[in-house]
Amino acid sequence: MFVSFEGIDGSGKTTQAHMLASTLERYGGDVVLTREPGGTLLGEQVRELVLHGDHVAPWAEAALYAAARAQHVDQLIRPALGRGATVVCDRYLDSSVAYQGGGRGLGLETVLELNLTVVGGLVPDRTFLVEVRAETAAARVGATGDRIERDGIALWSRVASAYRELAERFPERYVVLDGEREVDAIAGEVLDHLR
Repeated sequence: MFVSFEGIDGSGKTTQAHMLASTLERYGGDVVLTREPGGTLLGEQVRELVLHGDHVAPWAEAALYAAARAQHVDQLIRPALGRGATVVCDRYLDSSVAYQGGGRGLGLETVLELNLTVVGGLVPDRTFLVEVRAETAAARVGATGDRIERDGIALWSRVASAYRELAERFPERYVVLDGEREVDAIAGEVLDHLR
């Protein structure tokens, strides 16, 4: 099974990804917890460059994320799925569609097409979208975030809108969660959906 967690920065998606992976490991399964950008050496280098470097043009940002994702799928995700592992991914291609397609104004369709191409059409079996208000996210992230987090509430509002559009477009794999609730209650809902 391939599960991804999505949401604006500060939504709690990383916490939920870690909680799910820990729970599944306690059941004795082969679980791979990974993140984007990241998961491979190339992905981590792209993460550092894009999140902590100087200005990156929107299309350069989208292309770098796509390159890291292609490597991630080839080197880690497909092999793990091939051996029967469950992959839990903190962000996947929907992040690029929401952030670069919606947030940066490159167009959801164009960024989605690029990313589906580089991953050979691989999409998660289930995508959990953890929704919070932009104000909640800003309070959680604070003023010391990375380059994208510092772009703030205006960007996050556009990204949140793009995520809602994706959830409506792909209801067969999207589950929308209220990220304003208690962490354990959200984790319980995730498990209920996967059962």
